[in-house]
Formats: sequence, C-alpha cells, structure tokens
Amino acid sequence: MEEKYLMAIDAGTGSVRAVLFHTDGTQASCVQQEWEHKEDPRYPGSMDFDWVQNWKLACECIRGAVREAGILPEQIAAVSTTCMREGIVLYDKEGNEIWACANVDARSDDEVGKLIRMDPELEKEIYRKSGQTYALGALPRLLWVKDKMPQIYEKTAVLGMFNDWLIRKLTGREVIEPSNGSTTGIFDLKSRTWDASIAERCGIRSDIFPPVAECGTVIAPVNGKGAEDTGLKEGTPVVAGGGDCQLGAVGTGAIRPDQAAVFGGSFWQYEFNTASGATDPDCRVRVNCHAVPGVWQYEALAFKPGLVMRWFRDAFCQPELEKSRITGEDPYDLMNQEAEKIPAGCYGMMCAFSDVMNFINWRHASPTFTGFELDPEKFNRYTFYRAVLENTALLVRGHMELVREATGNMPSEIIFAGGASKSPLWSQILSDVLGMPVKVPAVREATALGAAILAGYGAGIYESIEEGVEKTVRWDRTYEPDMEAHRVYEDLYGVWRKVYAAQLELADQGLTKPLWTAPGLQTAFPAGRC
Repeated sequence: MEEKYLMAIDAGTGSVRAVLFHTDGTQASCVQQEWEHKEDPRYPGSMDFDWVQNWKLACECIRGAVREAGILPEQIAAVSTTCMREGIVLYDKEGNEIWACANVDARSDDEVGKLIRMDPELEKEIYRKSGQTYALGALPRLLWVKDKMPQIYEKTAVLGMFNDWLIRKLTGREVIEPSNGSTTGIFDLKSRTWDASIAERCGIRSDIFPPVAECGTVIAPVNGKGAEDTGLKEGTPVVAGGGDCQLGAVGTGAIRPDQAAVFGGSFWQYEFNTASGATDPDCRVRVNCHAVPGVWQYEALAFKPGLVMRWFRDAFCQPELEKSRITGEDPYDLMNQEAEKIPAGCYGMMCAFSDVMNFINWRHASPTFTGFELDPEKFNRYTFYRAVLENTALLVRGHMELVREATGNMPSEIIFAGGASKSPLWSQILSDVLGMPVKVPAVREATALGAAILAGYGAGIYESIEEGVEKTVRWDRTYEPDMEAHRVYEDLYGVWRKVYAAQLELADQGLTKPLWTAPGLQTAFPAGRC
C-alpha cells in the first residue's frame, strides 16, 4: 500500500511555498519562491497582488514539492491552504480576479477619514463586534475601490481571501473560513460568520460575501484546470485551511485556551488563546477566530521584523552573502555566529522599528538605531544585527504585557515557531527577554503543518484536530532563560519604551518618515484617533 502524504500551500507576505508532510508530521519536501507586492505609483501606500504571476509561482512550488519528495500526485491524500491574512481578492460574476491587494496595503487614507467623519464612534463599535479596526480590515479597502475604481466595484460579485483564492484556483469553488474571514472586520466574532449590518453601516454592498465553512471542511476536489496547472491529481480533496497564525497555532499544538505562541516571519505575531470572543475595552489588541471551533485568539502584531532582517542582510552583509554562495551556509547563521559574541544589551545600543500594538491608533516611528558610539570594535555590523534581534524580542515582551492587561492572563511558557525560530540565538534572546521557557517545535514550518493537520482531518486520516496535533507535533528544543541576561533586558526594556515614544513623537510632528501608519491617521487626524 502506497504511503499517503498531506500538502500545504502557503501564500505568505514575502513568499509562496508548497510543503509535503508524511501523516506523522515529518516534513517530506518544501519548495518556496519569493515574491513581492509592488506599489502602484498612482496610489501611495498601495500593495498590489499580481494574481497571474503569483499563481504561476504557486504552481511551480506545488510541482517542485512533489518532485523533491519523489512521490506520485495520487499519493497526496488531501491539500489545504493558508496565507497572510487581510489581503483580499475581488472577483466578477464569471469568477475572474479583477482586483487584489496584499495584507498591509495602506492606500485608503481618504476612506478611513470619511468613515471617521461619518461617525467617530463607529470604529469602536465595529471592533467590539468584530475584533477589528480600520487599520487592516477590508472595509476601507472596499470603500476605496468603490470611490476610486467604481467600474471594478460594480463588477464585483465575490470577495475572498488569499487562502480561499488558492482553493478557488484548484477547485473553482469559493468558500471562506472564520479564521481569515474574521480579519476582514465584517464578521461577528461570536457567531463566526458574516455580519452584513457592518458592511451596510459603512456604505458597502452586502451581497458579495461567499458561504462560510469551518476550518477542516472539505470544500471540493481538485478540478481539471487545477490539475492541469499544478500537476496534482484531479479529484484530490481540498480542505478549508485558515490564516497563517491560526494554523501556526494548530501546527504547534496551541489549540486550547490560555496557551500562547509567537510566530516569527515577515511579521511577528503574539497569539494568546481564549475561550470567548470578548474584545479589549480599550480597542488596543486584535481578536480573531481561531482555526479551532470554540476558540478565539488575542493577537498582537509586530510589523516587518523578517523584512527588516532581509533588508539588513542585503544592505550590509555582503561578506556573509558571498561566503554563503561559496559554501552553501545560510548567511544568517554566519551573522549569528558573530552576533552571539556581543553581550546582552549591545553595550546600550538599541533600535526602533515596529511599535507595541495599539490597534485603534496604530502607527510606527521612523526606523532608528541609537545609543552607539564611534568604536568599531564594539559597534560593528554584528552589534547592529544583534540589536535588531533584541528589538523584536523586546516588542514581544510589550505585546505579552498588553494582552495581560486586556485579559488578566499571562502564559508560563511560549511556543516559538516560524522562520525566525530556526535561529538558536534569536530563540535564546527571546527566552532571556521574557524570562520564561521558549519551546521550539521540531517542524519549523508550523503554519504549513497546521494546514496539513486540517487536510488530514478533512480527509479522515485524523478523527479530530486534537488527534492530528497529538500525532504530528513534536519538540526540538526548549530554551531556558539566562536570568543575568534577563536583568539586563529588564532595564533595557523601560529605556526602549521611552526612546520609542520620543521617536514616535518626531514622526508625529512630520520630522521623520514613519515605518508604517494605519490608513487615515495622518490625513484625517494627525495626532491619532483616540
């Protein structure tokens, strides 16, 4: 009897990948292609999604993963999908894509301003019901299409997310699931389905929302066109997946209330599971549906740590990149070997990129390094590199405290997954900053594993999501905090928060360019909305 495999397709912010797993959770192959989402020069802050080129890249990954694993397409028992959240795709009545934007598209300043002027309290009301604000949700983007591209708006028949887009390309069926659907801001958290009244209050059509199916539901088989494009076998079951963080939680076993995880990729997310869809009274933290029915997640987002690392690598690490080309070593590993020699706290140097989340008034200071001296022995590129690692860990500390203020709960340990968890140095720094154990799963592609677990559940290989987790999730290592380093970071954290506040004030005054600002904050209310 031929062994069966499970495939996950992941449309991330910086790349698309296809990953094959054995049914015991062992990774069989992974093929990835980097992609980028270009700004339309006519619309500052835009992030267009090229569905033609990006589907070609996805198909290359799917074919490559099957080839790399050395299996036949008919050995794949089921496929599921995951993606960056918030990105949306609009389709016409024939099912053709007609407009799409990636996750942190920020072109809708005018529309956010319009919504605020229409009713200054509406955003808070929407948040209390949906767990979302205007910062990343679909409402301002749909209004933007309505105002700036009315011909597209009139042709729109269906709104979808990118994981559903992948399923549509494979099967021809469009069904949305709650974990990513809830990030639109047009969902009722508690009922885990669309709330048309939210769209209507914002002046958006309520006839463009597809059916909702819970994560793990078989949507349809791969159709003829999907098989032709990807090389998958026609008839292979395709199962509803979910948003990247929610499936990352499944792929690390964080499926019960009060468990917490950190996912480090292009963006970093701190996820804390709860047993209710209750929201934060101060509207500071996002709340989403988990991919597990009956569970929700408080989520605090760190903007672009993985992209900052890519920038630093490409801008300053030419010797490591050149050595990597010769030896095949990962340039980040080469950087880590030197950065590990730098003491905790980087001799007092720190940097500012993403801020601690404030969902209702979300903006970030201009990227900044500060506190360094003109001493090349102490303050070289390895010190600056380590400061980036420390900055992101300090940010997780801020997010953990933020969620504790909102929920009254704090985890006793952290699960750390995603690409960043491949770095022993970053994992240790995270443990040292938080002062608690950090558990790293054996499968680093936790989001893809979560999708594979749902694929296996949908295909009947696992009787439940819980059984899928029990059979597949294993641990690579637990990092214990160095309490001496923790004390250094305790002191640094308070200073960092004050330095960041000062840098944010400079950006608010227009003296520096912010890393990112939520739509509407600059044009409608320069000092913020609260």
